[in-house]
Amino acid sequence: MNKQRAQEIAESPSMVNVTYNGKPIYIQHVDEKNETARIYPLGQPEMEEEVSLNSLIESE
Repeated sequence: MNKQRAQEIAESPSMVNVTYNGKPIYIQHVDEKNETARIYPLGQPEMEEEVSLNSLIESE
């Protein structure tokens, strides 16, 4: 996923379907400089982690 689209999703009030390793996630923050995102699985905010934007997939 490109950083601009990841930032749009993170700022969107709507829920957008994004997956990481096949699991639905929520993008909490995008670090454009390092091209990473702070994410967590839906319903599991305690499982927060930082991952590469390249590993995120937007589904329709």
